[in-house]
Amino acid sequence: MKSTAMAVAMAMTVCAVATGSEPIKMVDIPAGYFYMGSRALGENFDEGPVHKVTLTRPMRMSATEITNAQYEEFFPEHRALRGKNGVSADDNDAVVNVSYHDALEFCKKLGQREGRIYRLPTEAEWEYACRGGTYTLYNTGDWFPDSCHKSQRVARDFDPVSLRVGQFAPNAFGLYDMHGNVEEWCMDYYGPYTADEATDPCGPAQGEYRVTRGGSHHTPVKYLRSANRSAMLPDDRHSQTGFRIVESDAELQHSGEEWSVPAVRRDISAGEFMWDTPSDTPFYLPPIPFVVAPQCGNGVPFYRHNHQPAVTWCDNGDLLAIWFSANEENGREVTVLSSRLKAGCGEWEEAREFFRVSDRNLTGSSLLNDGNGTLLHINGMEASGDWQNLAMIARRSHDNGATWSAPEIIAPEHTRRHQVIAGPSITAEGWIIQACDAGPGGNDGTALHISRDGGHTWEDPWDGAPLPDFSDGGVGSTIAGIHAGVVQLADGSLMALGRGNSIAGSDGKLHMPMSISRDMGRTWTYSASPLPPIDGGQRLVLRRLNEGPLLLVSFTGHPQRTPETDRGMEFTAPDGTKAKGYGMYAAVSFDDGRTWPVRRLVTDSVPRFLDGGAWTGFFESDSTHAEPRGYLCATQTPDGIIHLLSSRLHYRFNLAWLLEAMQ
Repeated sequence: MKSTAMAVAMAMTVCAVATGSEPIKMVDIPAGYFYMGSRALGENFDEGPVHKVTLTRPMRMSATEITNAQYEEFFPEHRALRGKNGVSADDNDAVVNVSYHDALEFCKKLGQREGRIYRLPTEAEWEYACRGGTYTLYNTGDWFPDSCHKSQRVARDFDPVSLRVGQFAPNAFGLYDMHGNVEEWCMDYYGPYTADEATDPCGPAQGEYRVTRGGSHHTPVKYLRSANRSAMLPDDRHSQTGFRIVESDAELQHSGEEWSVPAVRRDISAGEFMWDTPSDTPFYLPPIPFVVAPQCGNGVPFYRHNHQPAVTWCDNGDLLAIWFSANEENGREVTVLSSRLKAGCGEWEEAREFFRVSDRNLTGSSLLNDGNGTLLHINGMEASGDWQNLAMIARRSHDNGATWSAPEIIAPEHTRRHQVIAGPSITAEGWIIQACDAGPGGNDGTALHISRDGGHTWEDPWDGAPLPDFSDGGVGSTIAGIHAGVVQLADGSLMALGRGNSIAGSDGKLHMPMSISRDMGRTWTYSASPLPPIDGGQRLVLRRLNEGPLLLVSFTGHPQRTPETDRGMEFTAPDGTKAKGYGMYAAVSFDDGRTWPVRRLVTDSVPRFLDGGAWTGFFESDSTHAEPRGYLCATQTPDGIIHLLSSRLHYRFNLAWLLEAMQ
């Protein structure tokens, strides 16, 4: 980085913008050049390639982040948000819970009063200013001092922490809190770097996300590095992001085609597909993997843990599956990948990136074909890491998933009850119902979100009450069990089955909880179902088949956590013989869940050694053993074929195959 003693001396010149609150101190930063980015290893692939950036104009940047008092001089209503999540309560704390647009509006109002132009820094300006002449991981060196950490960790619940600006020593340019305290909005749309040298770059001309920089409180220190890049939806607001400002001599202009982000459109058929007529002939195909690793070097991030799938059918005859890929489930590297089984093909395509917001945890995805030519994608979106405090977004596709609309925030609060579960459905009233885990614990239950306008606005009918004691059933406003499947019954009521919150039955054993709501999710009554409970690494499917009956796919117990005496169920083979079986089974109910007379292991009895991926790992399948664990999702195509996905494998069968067990 070009820097001289004179330049540093210039940088230390401090001017103040007069406000009714504490003045905004502005620091002069000289023009110069530097090399932007990092080695771009692993999850930090978006930080490369390293490229030379020249900033031809000196700038004045606020020495600290904008504070509550400074922001509220123009927006006094923001005071109601002080102290939310236990942070940013005082006048001189960095302001948070402001969107990108809020930050721009502050710059506009300040500029109108001062007769000057204020804006957010570009991403290049921010990194140049943060580094202050360094190329180490932090402007303090390759380690960030413990005295500056401010509780830098992933925490499911925020600890009260001071966000007072300027508590620690500034960098060589006289800027405070460039690492940590709060993330800071930048001007740029988020987009890929190129290796080309750039002069006064200001990012892509279009995009879906804006860049944030610097990391925040409750964030692992590695995300505070000078080169680290994060992205946010510009409408998003949460307790970890604020901003600082730059005084400019002119409005910025986008700098060239090399920065534009090309539209991505996959080669996907848009034609009509002629589905076969549903058949009464039993049908079962051996499982095949749908999680197919991408080829090395193609730029698709693919991590060691691939989990929590969702699946839908497309009008062109394809199947579309998505899942998250991560090293750690609560990590910030999480990305959502997809694969496609094209009509008439026998193998799934290799994985491609489907949805990513850089440095945000994206736990929980669902897909729905609304039957009118639209695919709906719903996803959780964290402010940082972990999967507890998620907002929810939605996207739409009208061309079988070739392109998708920009993400729309449908549940803006980063909070519990937003961890999306695969398997939304449409009620008889035309409403979409979407289940979400109500918390991060195994017994936190399931929330229900309802949209009456095609997925644009949503409500959670929860009354705020905690889950009740399930020892005697009871009544509550949250579904019993996490990862629940929800269906509408013939009388218009809702039924749900879930994992955890098990209820003792008349036999004295624990059973899977059943929840019934007769008021569209406002209240639920609980009872013991006739089905065995499930546990870690297992998620059930509950849906109504095209033919009318209900389908449940679940597990006979947990291979490690269920007592051996309770493990397994008795099944009837097509030849009438009975045997105890273990693992994944499918059950059919013709009376809206009161009884499940059809139960069959999901196996064709052929001995196989299979890799179930994720938490399942390797297992043997034969006449009495099916997949022991897996996060399940399913769709049924118009030809009647049930497509069941576990954490890695795709099973195909029809209702006639299930009914063989009754013959």
